[in-house]
Amino acid sequence: MTEEDTMTIREMCEAFQVTPRTLRFYEAKELLFPIREGQKRLFTKSDRARLKLILRGKRFGFSLEEIRQLLELYEMGDAQLTQLQRTYEVAQQRLDDMLRQREELNEAIEELKDQMKWGAEMITSLSEKKDAAE
Repeated sequence: MTEEDTMTIREMCEAFQVTPRTLRFYEAKELLFPIREGQKRLFTKSDRARLKLILRGKRFGFSLEEIRQLLELYEMGDAQLTQLQRTYEVAQQRLDDMLRQREELNEAIEELKDQMKWGAEMITSLSEKKDAAE
């Protein structure tokens, strides 16, 4: 493996806009496996691909445990079929959750708008009564 094939922790942080702490955390959770040379960590192309998938999974709301399990399925040797099937299942569950949450959020937004409209009307009404009394 040549130096061009690996990246330092600083290069990884810049490339993926993460902190060194984040990379060390993912390493501790056995999601990344950088080459260790003393205190130095060198990240391979495989680590970069894994980090890309980790960050995408996090953005979609997957748990770290789900991400770890999905990454482990890559090693099964079935041309990633099992990994893709399981990823699809987890993604479908997450999409269903997100759609439900969006509906709940839309309902809360409408309710808040109604309450604010009522509040604005009350403020106007009370202000007019106060002005009339003066």
